[in-house]
This record gives sequence, C-alpha cells and structure tokens, in this order.
Amino acid sequence: MAKIKKGDLVQVITGAKQERGGDRGKQGKVLQVIPESNRVLVEGINRVTKHVRAGQSQSGAKTGGIETVEAPVHVSNVAIVDPETKKPTRVGYRTETVERDGRQRTVRIRVAKSSGKDI
Repeated sequence: MAKIKKGDLVQVITGAKQERGGDRGKQGKVLQVIPESNRVLVEGINRVTKHVRAGQSQSGAKTGGIETVEAPVHVSNVAIVDPETKKPTRVGYRTETVERDGRQRTVRIRVAKSSGKDI
C-alpha cells in the first residue's frame, strides 16, 4: 500500500473507456489513501452524485441538495504516472544510505520501473 501515497499523480488503468462515459485513461492527484479497504480517493475520478439533507450553516445559509463528490477507487485499478514519459508504470524501490544528524540511515526511495527515475 506504500507504493501509492497522498499527492501522487496516478492514472486509471481499468474500467469503461472515456468515450463510453468511464474514467479509464484519466489522470488525477491522490487526495486520500484508505489502507483499511485498500482504496484511494483520486481528484476528478469516480465522481458520484450525493443527495445531502437540507440544513443551515452557522451563517444562516441553506445547505443541501445534490452534490457531486469523488468516491474511492481500489488501489489495483490505478497506477503511478512515470514523471518522464507521463505514462503509467510500476513502482520499485532503491535503498540508499543517507547521513542525517551525524548518523547513517538507510532510506527506501520509490523508483519508476519503466524509466528508472525517482518518483
């Protein structure tokens, strides 16, 4: 689950094509990662209409009506976008030893499998 993090640019790799009204091929930023259900919330992807009960806010303005919000997508249906080719790629790891505060630390760095560039 650590392969995809909040703020990553991902692309939908499954589902209906865009000409059929689906989201396959669309790219968006990860807004939230839900590790309990292995799902991610992606900006502009899997938008659903939600009916919100009418009420009042603190200032007295009316709330409620029909809103469109993003619904979570399973993490297996999205892939990280390679920063070089702008195409979906798999994620690998590279370990480096970095000196921080005067001591050696091993750090795992995410790497795009297709180009070898850091993510």
